[in-house]
Amino acid sequence: MKIILREDHERLGKAGDIVEVKAGFARNYLIPKQIAYPAKSNYLKILAEEKKQKQQKLQKEKKQAEVMAKKLENVSVTIAVTVGEEDKMFGSVTSQNIADALKEQGVEIDRRKIELEEPIKELGIYSVPIRLHPEVQAKIKVWVVKE
Repeated sequence: MKIILREDHERLGKAGDIVEVKAGFARNYLIPKQIAYPAKSNYLKILAEEKKQKQQKLQKEKKQAEVMAKKLENVSVTIAVTVGEEDKMFGSVTSQNIADALKEQGVEIDRRKIELEEPIKELGIYSVPIRLHPEVQAKIKVWVVKE
């Protein structure tokens, strides 16, 4: 049975591809889960409309991310940590700590969008990237100071 994929599938192909699969797999899994349509001409028009709407939604999200990135470029966060002898930190500063500090300043960012390669373990000034959209990235300054 031929089907048209509505979304990318790791074994079958990309969205919009026309693929031949077994009839039971199509009827019992792909079509009910809305992963695919039967390969008929009217479904090609529906798929084209879905792609158009999806593209518009992605463009809108990208514009919102760009606006947020401009707002974040001027943001700096100060995190006070306890230190021991010779300015040795107890623990580390993680993306969760940075997200909480941003929240106190009124900027709501999910901690998973903050791209720390590894937790910060020393005092200093750091430039931390934040991935707002697959194509948009912002950087904020994080000041790690002693308490």
